[in-house]
Amino acid sequence: MMTPEQVQALIAQILPCEQLDVEGDGHHFYATIVSSRFEGLGLLARHRLINDGLKAHIDSGELHAISMRATLTPAEMAKR
Repeated sequence: MMTPEQVQALIAQILPCEQLDVEGDGHHFYATIVSSRFEGLGLLARHRLINDGLKAHIDSGELHAISMRATLTPAEMAKR
């Protein structure tokens, strides 16, 4: 079973994050990700970037489910 800290580390390996928060119970995780890498990408492309990076962990069953609460650029986060 993975911890939120482990999932957070995996996401941090996929892309540089200005802010990264992951919560979860070992089976289901919820992430808020702020990264300048999202500049110019639509919502689907942002989610695909993360899901593609986590694919091996999801396919193996090590990571059961992740929901991205928010995938924002730093400018979008500043407007919130």
